[in-house]
Amino acid sequence: MKPRGKFITFEGPEGGGKTTHAKRLIDRLEQAGHTVVYTREPGGTATGEAIRDILQHGTTGEAIEPPAEVLLFAASRAQLVGRVIRPALERGDWVVCDRFADSTVAYQGYGRGFDREQMIAINEFAIGETVPDLTLLLDVDCAEGLRRITARHNGVAQVLDRIEQEERAFHERVRDGYLELARRWPARFRVVDARQSADAVAATIWKWVQREFG
Repeated sequence: MKPRGKFITFEGPEGGGKTTHAKRLIDRLEQAGHTVVYTREPGGTATGEAIRDILQHGTTGEAIEPPAEVLLFAASRAQLVGRVIRPALERGDWVVCDRFADSTVAYQGYGRGFDREQMIAINEFAIGETVPDLTLLLDVDCAEGLRRITARHNGVAQVLDRIEQEERAFHERVRDGYLELARRWPARFRVVDARQSADAVAATIWKWVQREFG
């Protein structure tokens, strides 16, 4: 029987390069001989992608109540864990996820102002024991992060999504929340300075992965 796979999540404020570096890490892991499953939050399943459209793009045409937002994220996460992440880990595959449960605490807890312990409890209900082995927090100050995402969207003629359009103070609270979570769970979190060049960030990420898993 193969040993359980490894579960790595990428977290951080907007514009840190999570998706880019998740895919770069997957390339390195596959070159090292691992089978890797990539997924994202919200999304990763048919149900999750439908929820993603509601959360990011307001496809219902209706304003989302803040408690409903929390529970929609949790519903997408529970589906992703049950359908994708847990089965992959049980097969012995590695899983790399672009955002996971910490996002709810950072965005809805610190950003929206919900009770943080309640957000953690909702996460525990949604994911059970499927906790990341390593969380890479790509940290970037909000001014630089928002500049990056604006430039990215302008380059492909896309508008900012519902979360990206939040006021600057919201994004500042989210970033502060992530850094607080890293202090709360230092055994799992590794903070990476995402202001560096893409190659420097990728090298730092690979260093942490090698230190954690050999």
